[in-house]
Amino acid sequence: MGKTKKYSYDYEQYEAGKGAGSVVSDILEDPEFAQVTDLVIGCWGNPCEEGCQDILDGIGENKERFAHVEKLFVGEMGYEECEVSWIIQGNYTKLWKELPHLKELTIKGSTDLVLGDISHEKLESLTIICGGLPVSVIEAVQNAKLPNLKKLVLYIGSDYYGFDGDADTVKALLEKSDFPKLEYLGIEDSEIQDELARVVLDCKYMKQIHTLDLANGTLTDKGGRLLLEKLPHYPNVKTLDVHYHYLSEGMVEDLEKLPVEIDASESNEPEEYDGEIWMNAMLTE
Repeated sequence: MGKTKKYSYDYEQYEAGKGAGSVVSDILEDPEFAQVTDLVIGCWGNPCEEGCQDILDGIGENKERFAHVEKLFVGEMGYEECEVSWIIQGNYTKLWKELPHLKELTIKGSTDLVLGDISHEKLESLTIICGGLPVSVIEAVQNAKLPNLKKLVLYIGSDYYGFDGDADTVKALLEKSDFPKLEYLGIEDSEIQDELARVVLDCKYMKQIHTLDLANGTLTDKGGRLLLEKLPHYPNVKTLDVHYHYLSEGMVEDLEKLPVEIDASESNEPEEYDGEIWMNAMLTE
């Protein structure tokens, strides 16, 4: 069984001179690294001002020694270290060829994030966690060549933190992408979650997935009614995740009667301010 290990710096280490440029050398000096298949990279010192490009470049420069890595998480840090919308990411264009055995990639943060031409024979899971996902990143996923992708989770987020598209952007992603083995589809953390629920429920992947993830957004009874109407047409869907939502208690009760395993926890109430109703996605700070 592979080993999971996280590499990160605290403030004192950063003050002592550690940063993105020293992460890879510290990893390679670790005698345990040869057994690490699940590599987690946390705070690299000052991720609010310095991106992770040196880390990505360092992996490429030492690709033979990183070739055994099967899971990679870049940016695994809490808000006390750096708010997600402040995390400066990097360019992953070369990574797809440099980690040939990679099965799972998780990226946190979308500032300066570039995915390039995605092509990987073995990748099974791709997750991007952010406060706002740029269209450029969504289109890179849309055009990706990932024949073995089983799980896709995208945090759409808010236009205030980087999302510059709309429901049609996500519709195009789901229409034009080609993931024949997709089993888990997560389109979440959106301020237009009801609109995206309709787009997702009408997409081609609904006929093949076993898990539908619409969590962490502003899903209301409007989206709930769509789920009640359309999910019975997809008996292949066994799990529904809508946790963190704005559904009424009655709607939750109705959804729980569907023949699926459902997570409808973390109910929220809209707020009224200056005559307007406000609802926030989970990760919009």
